[in-house]
Amino acid sequence: MAKRTDPQTPARHAADSHDLIRVHGARENNLKDVSIELPKRRLSVFTGVSGSGKSSLVFDTIAAESQRLINETYSAFVQGFMPTLARPEVDVLEGLTTVITVDQQRMGADPRSTVGTATDANAMLRILFSRLGKPHIGPPSAYAFNVPSVRAAGAITVERGNKKAVKATFNRTGGMCPRCEGRGSVTDLDLAQLYDDAKSLAEGALTVPGYKAGGWNYRLYSESGFFDPDKPIRKYTKKELHDFLHREPTRMKIAGINMTYEGLIPRIQKSMLAKDKEAMQPHIRTFVERAVAFTTCPDCDGTRLSEGARASKIKRISIADACAMEIRDLAAWVGGLTEPSVAPLLTALRHTLDSFVEIGLGYLSLDRPAGTLSGGEAQRVKMIRHLGSSLTDTTYVFDEPTTGLHPHDIQRMNELLLRLRDKGNTVLVVEHKPETITIADHVVDLGPGAGSGGGSVCFEGTVEELRASGTVTGRHFDDRATLKEAVRKPTGALEVRGASAHNLRDVDVDIPLGVLAVVTGVAGSGKSSLVHGSIPAGEGVVSVDQSPIRGSRRSNPATYTGLLDPIRKAFAKANDVKPALFSANSEGACPTCNGAGVVYTDLAMMAGVATTCEDCEGKRFDASVLEYHLGGRDISEVLEMSVAEAEEFFGDGAAHTPAAHRIVRRLADVGLGYLKLGQPLTTLSGGERQRLKLATHMAEKGGVYVLDEPTAGLHLADVEHLLGLLDRLVDAGKSVIVVEHHQAVMAHADWIIDLGPGAGHDGGTVVFEGTPADLVAARSTLTGEHLAEYVGA
Repeated sequence: MAKRTDPQTPARHAADSHDLIRVHGARENNLKDVSIELPKRRLSVFTGVSGSGKSSLVFDTIAAESQRLINETYSAFVQGFMPTLARPEVDVLEGLTTVITVDQQRMGADPRSTVGTATDANAMLRILFSRLGKPHIGPPSAYAFNVPSVRAAGAITVERGNKKAVKATFNRTGGMCPRCEGRGSVTDLDLAQLYDDAKSLAEGALTVPGYKAGGWNYRLYSESGFFDPDKPIRKYTKKELHDFLHREPTRMKIAGINMTYEGLIPRIQKSMLAKDKEAMQPHIRTFVERAVAFTTCPDCDGTRLSEGARASKIKRISIADACAMEIRDLAAWVGGLTEPSVAPLLTALRHTLDSFVEIGLGYLSLDRPAGTLSGGEAQRVKMIRHLGSSLTDTTYVFDEPTTGLHPHDIQRMNELLLRLRDKGNTVLVVEHKPETITIADHVVDLGPGAGSGGGSVCFEGTVEELRASGTVTGRHFDDRATLKEAVRKPTGALEVRGASAHNLRDVDVDIPLGVLAVVTGVAGSGKSSLVHGSIPAGEGVVSVDQSPIRGSRRSNPATYTGLLDPIRKAFAKANDVKPALFSANSEGACPTCNGAGVVYTDLAMMAGVATTCEDCEGKRFDASVLEYHLGGRDISEVLEMSVAEAEEFFGDGAAHTPAAHRIVRRLADVGLGYLKLGQPLTTLSGGERQRLKLATHMAEKGGVYVLDEPTAGLHLADVEHLLGLLDRLVDAGKSVIVVEHHQAVMAHADWIIDLGPGAGHDGGTVVFEGTPADLVAARSTLTGEHLAEYVGA
């Protein structure tokens, strides 16, 4: 950084000298003793191939240590309620400021969580209606669909000298619809999917997942004593059937243990139907989709609100109407309200709603379930509370803020990042898109490869210096895909007629089969609604969406892809022992660390410490298990192999295992050859998880592949690899339909369907169908203009 040379200026104050964040000896995940200095109050962008260590440096080292140090300023009592954070593997971290992390984690999948409740907009609207709504029905809680109405009466005992009982009544007016309990939909259960009424409980009548004969859930009914377990369910009396299906919770002894008996239907509703479908395990979700019909609540018409809350209005608009409006329309309506008594509230509400519009989310509505937002939308919703913040000298950390953004929207995101920097904040961005890397003041390129081949700083400097550098990012920075000279001819078409999900306006379109078809358009134009609404995953359709992979430290690529099963069987067969011995989560686990590889020491109010298990040396298996070999390697050595090594190991020779070889081959196909089979899923980057998921789904038998933004988290060099994979799928006779914003994928497509022209109610129509060359030649849409600029036409 430039230093003052003017001899007239006074000596610099010591407090002004802290203008760098210094990292020395960072070793989190795959980082190799990284030392780096980052300028404060500047925009620094971190690049590098997927898995090179960007997130490990920015999130797991800088942001994690800042958060840990802030937590330590609270009392031990308060820290007891906070997540305990271990100190990152780093020698020195200096010059840290308070870090605000804006990540891409999907928002809570609770059915009562909406865009309005996830921000402050709903709370402010409730106060507004409680002050100005006519007729007046009560306090803000009367307009909250998360608050039920409660009426109670009883006696309370007050101890003041002499004890005395005081009669008390309690009333609370809530806005929750009593029929659907604030969910907006009611469920209708198909009893035939819950049990086989021709069988008795003793014969295994229950068919609900988790209610296996002999298990506790099953014994709750078979040993309750309310009915004969040997009697077929269809022969139950009216009372027996009521007790079986609907009985209220009843405390009783079952098999000698105090338990709560409850009818099957309310039990299933609490354990399964109270959760969002997207958050369920796959087998539970399959059962729910088969057994349950979700219909709009007839009492509240899907608004989630009680009759009183819907009846109270301001200028003929109820709170339900306000939440259903697109936010840009709601902002205009709120802008027309002038009431001096709530002026500060109106100012704050206008600012929040205007922030939605400014950040490109004006097409959302406040009643949109938070779980339905894409990763990019969720990240931008989280940004809203920071846009008008008066904080300065804060460090903002962003994880690929351009994910899910059309090239047209990226410019707006860039302006927001620069505005945060210009307020005097340090902005750190992990990013792959050249459009955002271009605006950086400082670029850090990590690599040179991924996994164990990465973790080093390959380059530091300006964007111009990056272009001239010989790094992978520098070489690919100005790469531009070219339009194909010839496109494939479709073998058929998937006819979509009258599509009207969300904002789609009665769309009729033919999606060609046997080719690479790309569905594009600005964020919120209706792409996902068209593709996922019209091509449901099922027979012959393999759908890979953006939902995150959930996994603990014990989960790894081998367990997630099912690779561990053929490996365990091969070891068991070669050594004539049980397969369960070769699982670190089962019989083969090291008894000291229970197969975790590390021993956790709880230090009460301080962060716990994880140390490598001394008995198994982090290998996770009992010593006796490691005496068994396959192809000269023990199970821990096999799990330490990279995918590329495993492909060779299982391909031929003594360890030849076709089932395992097929799975590692698919992992190599999606560019994960460097990944270790036993690497914890918690250490994988977003791009690696996306490709791991893609590799797993490629095993499914299907003729149509539907991919939702497969380039998310991919480096410029990796996109080329992905295009090769998509070509191989199409050449193998598959139909590939991709929802995508990346211009390289658009240019490589055989057919493009462009939705728009805008977002929300300004979108929902097909504005172009044809080849990429036709789209570039016509330049009739926003996508066409940006694609033409991209390919240099």
